[in-house]
Amino acid sequence: MIISRIVGGIGNQMFQYAMGRSLAIASGQQFKLDLSSLKKYKLRDYELNQFCIKAQPLSKWEQKIRQKYSSLAIARTLVSAASCLEVREEDLTFKQELKGLNSPAYLVGYWQSEKYFNEIAGQIRHDFSLKSEFTPARSAMHSKIKASADPVSVHVRRGDYVTNPRANAIHGTCEPDWYAAAMMQMQDQYDNLEFFVFSDDIAWSKANLPDYPATTFVEPQGDGRDVEDIHLMAACKSHIVANSSFSWWGAWLNPRPNKKVIAPRKWFRSAEMDARDLIPDSWQKL
Repeated sequence: MIISRIVGGIGNQMFQYAMGRSLAIASGQQFKLDLSSLKKYKLRDYELNQFCIKAQPLSKWEQKIRQKYSSLAIARTLVSAASCLEVREEDLTFKQELKGLNSPAYLVGYWQSEKYFNEIAGQIRHDFSLKSEFTPARSAMHSKIKASADPVSVHVRRGDYVTNPRANAIHGTCEPDWYAAAMMQMQDQYDNLEFFVFSDDIAWSKANLPDYPATTFVEPQGDGRDVEDIHLMAACKSHIVANSSFSWWGAWLNPRPNKKVIAPRKWFRSAEMDARDLIPDSWQKL
């Protein structure tokens, strides 16, 4: 059995799922999710169940066994009568040797690189298709995006990156000059460009982004269905992503081979965070 520990926001949950799903397929093992850390986390809800994923949470019995043995300082733990090696992420860089792992494993980490699952990209995109229809407001926005000749998503991540000093020290934010440069590059790329701006701070975005006439600001709904906003981003032709796993997935789920994606060269403010494997090679770093 392959087990992924799920914790963090929806973007992180998607990375954790994709890593475990890839290993489970490659090794022919069952795949399950450990949601116990997420239940304690409180800051984010479990949202993977809004996708057509192919994994079930651990049962209560499996969870009890997992919790009992994970509290001990041992390398192997029993889960559902299987000896399960705990694999803990050391840093954010891609580890090629993990792709050859074919023994039962309990995965602890974020695994933020497509290199862990690029061989099954089509399967991962299928797994992350929506289980339900768009809400009426998002359905209308999706129709507007599809009707646009050259729609480009722009994601502005603020929230705790601004209000939480620790998060700000680690992540930082993309500033107005960066967005202006990225949007200008997109303007040079397309003749009938229309920007669709997604943000947790629409007021800041309206005040600080360049004033392009063909710009639509997508208001956040606050209804717990943010996964649909990821799919609205994916419906665009190209993307300007913030240093956020949320818009990373919005760009990655777009299957167009000729898409243009602009991402921040400096993904983390903290010099201790090595993001060399986080941004796909085909994306432009600015």
